[in-house]
Amino acid sequence: MKTSLFKYMMLATVALTACRNSNHKADAYGNFEADELIVSAEASGKLLSFNVEEGQTLKAGDTVGAIDSAQLVLKREQLQASIRAVAAKSPAISAQLAVFEKQLASVRQQLATLDREKRRVENLLKNDAATPKQLDDLNAQIEAAQRQMEVVLEQKSASHASLSTQKGGLLAEILPLQKQIAQLDDQLAKCRIINPSEGTVLVKYADAGEVAAFGKPLYKIADLSNMTLRAYVAGDQLGAVKSGQQVKVFVDAEGGTQRELSGKITWISPKAEFTPKVIQTKDERVNLVYAVKISVANSDGRLKIGMPAEVRL
Repeated sequence: MKTSLFKYMMLATVALTACRNSNHKADAYGNFEADELIVSAEASGKLLSFNVEEGQTLKAGDTVGAIDSAQLVLKREQLQASIRAVAAKSPAISAQLAVFEKQLASVRQQLATLDREKRRVENLLKNDAATPKQLDDLNAQIEAAQRQMEVVLEQKSASHASLSTQKGGLLAEILPLQKQIAQLDDQLAKCRIINPSEGTVLVKYADAGEVAAFGKPLYKIADLSNMTLRAYVAGDQLGAVKSGQQVKVFVDAEGGTQRELSGKITWISPKAEFTPKVIQTKDERVNLVYAVKISVANSDGRLKIGMPAEVRL
C-alpha cells in the first residue's frame, strides 16, 4: 500500500514538473548586441600619443590622442607670411587722398576770400567808389578757382578709383590664402583624436608611435550600459508582440539557473526571414520568423555582446 502511494506521488510530481516546464517555455531566442562604432584617423602622421585601452570607459568629447601636425603648422605659418607680404603692397588710400583734400581746402579758402572781396567791391561800386572792371576781375578769379576745384575733385575721384581697384586686386590674392589657412585649421583640429560617443572600448587597433593614415581604424567603442537583444519570433506569435511592449528576458546564471531581466520591444522587422543558424536546430531553420529588438538595461555590466538569451512574452 505504501509502495503504491509512493509511486502515485512520484508520478504526480513528474506531471507537475512537466506542466511547469511547458508553461515556462521560451517564446523567442536571440543574442545580445550593441551599436558598435569604429573610430578612425582623420589625418595622416605619427601617433604622438594614444591613451586608449580595451575595456576603458570613455566619455563623448574626450581627447584620447594626437597625430603629428608639425608640417601643417609650418604650412600655416608660411601662408600667414604670404598674407602679410601681400598686405604690405596694399596702397594707403587715405594717405594718398589726403593730398587732394589739402588742395581742396586751399581752393575753398581762396573762394571764400574772393567771395568776401566781391561783396566789398559790389558795395563800393554802388557808391561809385570802385570800377566795373574790378568786379569783372574778381568774377574771373572766382570762376578760375571753381574750375580748379572741379579739376582737383576729378583727380581725387580718379585716384580713389585707381587705388580701390589696386587694393581690391590685392584683397583678391589674400582671400584664397585665408581659405587655405581655414582648411589647415580644420586639418589641425582633426590631428586631435576626439572620442565621438560615450561607451566602452572593445578593440584597440593602434598604439602610440605608429604611423596613422587617413581612415585607418584606431579603436572600436560601444555603449554597453543598454544592450539590444535581437530575438526571433514565429509568424503565429507576431500578433502577440508590439513595439513598446514589456517582456521578460532570461539569461544563464550560476548553477544552471536563469536570471530574469526586464526588456522593452523597440523594433519589429516588417519582413520575414529564415531562422538564423545560431538560434535553432537545422530542421527548425527552414521556418520563417520575424526579428525583434529588445532593449535591456545593463547597469551592472554582466550582459556581454553575443550572449544568448530567451524571451517570454
